[in-house]
Amino acid sequence: MDDSRIIELYWTRNESAIIETSSKYGKYCYTIAYNILCDKEDADESVNNTYLGAWNAMPPHRPSILRTFLGKITRRISLKKWRDSHRDKRGGGEVSLALDELSECVPSNVMVEDEILAKELAKTLNRFIAELPTTERQVFLCRYWYLDSIEQISMDFCFSTSKVKSMLHRTRAKLLSYLKKEGVA
Repeated sequence: MDDSRIIELYWTRNESAIIETSSKYGKYCYTIAYNILCDKEDADESVNNTYLGAWNAMPPHRPSILRTFLGKITRRISLKKWRDSHRDKRGGGEVSLALDELSECVPSNVMVEDEILAKELAKTLNRFIAELPTTERQVFLCRYWYLDSIEQISMDFCFSTSKVKSMLHRTRAKLLSYLKKEGVA
């Protein structure tokens, strides 16, 4: 079913919107949730909460790209669930590894009242990512947005793990330089 028709089902409060969303984007949302949580039941719960989040958000919000909208909801819900379960301990999963890798570049002491600065940081990061060559951008997003493992990325792109690690290291160095140039880091 076409995304615009699925969105229209949400707007008319037709429960088949959930079924159509699950059919078209269920695996996509599950992959995001599982990469973050590394637990089947938690990932399933996050995906179900994604459908609830989409149901509650539409209306009034009408997403322009349904896939991205659902991915953002899934990622936010899954990261919150991961943080809640790892509040007092540092897990050995991909989430903590990916966040640790980025900690050198992105300031982590942002206070709630600095929300405007956080939005500016997001805009700066988006500009940086948009300027990256396609493959470099895809690898970067796989690692730091979808939280794929180095091994998974190397299989997906047919690169050695050392090439992926090297590419990510160079991209993080470019990011740090870019953020310094923009006055963010």
